[in-house]
Amino acid sequence: MTTFLHTADWQLGKPFARVDDVNKRSLLQQERIVAIERIGAAIAAHKAAFVLVAGDLFDSPSATRATVSAACSKIGALRVPVLVIPGNHDHGGPGSLWEQPFFLREQEQLAPNLRILLRPEPVELDDVVLFPCPLLRRQESADPTQWLRSPEIAERFPGKTRVVLAHGSTQGFGSTGDEDSDADSAAAILDLNRLPADHYDYIALGDWHGTKQVGPCAWYSGTPEPDRFPKGGDHDQGNILAVTVGRGAAPQVERVRTGRFAWHVRDFTFADDADVAQLAAQLHELLATRTGEDLLRLTLQGSLGLAATDQLEQLLESQQARLLRLKLTDHTVMAPSAEEIAALTQRAADPLIARVAATLVTRAAGTDDAAQVARVALRELHAAAHAN
Repeated sequence: MTTFLHTADWQLGKPFARVDDVNKRSLLQQERIVAIERIGAAIAAHKAAFVLVAGDLFDSPSATRATVSAACSKIGALRVPVLVIPGNHDHGGPGSLWEQPFFLREQEQLAPNLRILLRPEPVELDDVVLFPCPLLRRQESADPTQWLRSPEIAERFPGKTRVVLAHGSTQGFGSTGDEDSDADSAAAILDLNRLPADHYDYIALGDWHGTKQVGPCAWYSGTPEPDRFPKGGDHDQGNILAVTVGRGAAPQVERVRTGRFAWHVRDFTFADDADVAQLAAQLHELLATRTGEDLLRLTLQGSLGLAATDQLEQLLESQQARLLRLKLTDHTVMAPSAEEIAALTQRAADPLIARVAATLVTRAAGTDDAAQVARVALRELHAAAHAN
């Protein structure tokens, strides 16, 4: 039996372009490098013989030199062999990153334990034979696992554990990308059902960013550090897999948590003004007083009065500052209460404010852009009137 770590989709150098704050963006980028140290801790804890990266070590085939050097330095510190296939983000082929002189120098000097598998041919280790299925172009029309369909290939290695390493979607299941990804860089389609039964002991997959079993011995490891908002209950990202397997034996697979930053999704509907306090309580329960450790996709609906809208804005201002990213979809409608309208439009001591307020209330009742401007102005007028 052999124990190794199955990882994928490190996507080092990911830009996180939708994060506006440059310092927060840098934290997200740097944490993907730091996560390699947690992989090192898992190597020691599980006595892993080697590490597999099932594609997309880098986020781009043109990773910066600083990213390449940082990656090689951290990988070199792992000490055990790290075997990598190119994925759709860092695809191989002539002129690829993997053949660039700078990468080759840094690999040799900083990470001699790093091995890039650029050919679909068996790779023999001590007790294991790897069957890599590298992606050699941005989009593969053919199934990269096709070369493994001949039973004779695996039968050349009797007694040795056989591990497939591939990157792509299985039976239509795979990564659908996100707003920070290139929609044109879809991975290949893998038809694992056409592989000879019982010829391969473990299939290490990359492309889907959550941990998921997709066959008796086929797993997606997911990305070691989360990088997108969850898309469903099974989108368990931020893991690597510790795999123990032998020839003809069912693999023993353990999820190992390596992620640091938490990506949350919440929807909330306001039924009345008091619900702003309820939203604040829910966010406190979710995020406590942490800063710089969480990202939140928040969708709001319902209606609020003027004072409650001001309270909501203050709450969101605080969350915007504390979170690494607040992705807000706000469908909340401002609906002043009768008391709030009366307080603005029936001000005998301030007739100018009363007249302006009455005009804004009328204009704010519409649905066009002018109505939206009127609602904003009404809020500002309400805040100014209560500041005096």
